[in-house]
Amino acid sequence: MSSTLSLLEHLFSNLPDNSLPIYAKLKQAISLKISSGEWKANQRVPSEAEIVNALGMSRMTVNRALRELTAEGFLVRQQGLGTFVAEKKAHSALFEVHNIAEEVALRGNKHHSELLVLESAKATVEEAMSLGGRTNQNIFRSVVLHYENDLPIQIEERIVNASLVPDYDKQDFATNTAYEYLMKVAPMTEGEHLVEAILPNELECQRLQISANEPCLQIKRRTWAGDDIVTVARLLHPRFSLSIIRSFWSITPESIRRFL
Repeated sequence: MSSTLSLLEHLFSNLPDNSLPIYAKLKQAISLKISSGEWKANQRVPSEAEIVNALGMSRMTVNRALRELTAEGFLVRQQGLGTFVAEKKAHSALFEVHNIAEEVALRGNKHHSELLVLESAKATVEEAMSLGGRTNQNIFRSVVLHYENDLPIQIEERIVNASLVPDYDKQDFATNTAYEYLMKVAPMTEGEHLVEAILPNELECQRLQISANEPCLQIKRRTWAGDDIVTVARLLHPRFSLSIIRSFWSITPESIRRFL
């Protein structure tokens, strides 16, 4: 019981002082505890009832925060046992990341890209949690459309920790890839990936030159340099480029059988 009280006292002292909804403040405080390593993997966290009683929040508010943190992979809820800090995913053996420009060139084709967005910004709650940082920290956002010859083969959306890569917004990503630059200034030591099939929105269909309701392969990737998360990327591939995807991602057939 004393251990739980200690966790709650520290959690209460770290609730952010901002205008966010209460559930979002609670989410941010818990995610920072986990990202910083203060709350360890497999450690039991205070229960919904314990947080309600200690912090004076409504049960609905606490339930939403814990539910969303579980959906986002920060927590694991085990029936009858409680809620625990999830283990950090190790680098997936299914993936060996390559430079898309080099892979296109190896096939004897021409790679080029179109820079759609490159901006500095303050991190939203969701962006801060995905980078393991704090709301309103400095980040960069970029969106790049990659082509093989004249065929669009990937939309690359990325957020980058500006404290680790301060010159990101000064790069020319129309001629050089973000992957190539990031591997020079903050080489990847670990990564985690999520692969799923999705239906792209109208703008994504236009960019990829595909028809509405045509499924795409979405790969979400976070990469670390040492203990720090450098970047979070969302990579969207049209179905017709699946053979291309296999060449610059080492993906087993099992990992994409649902997409096929």
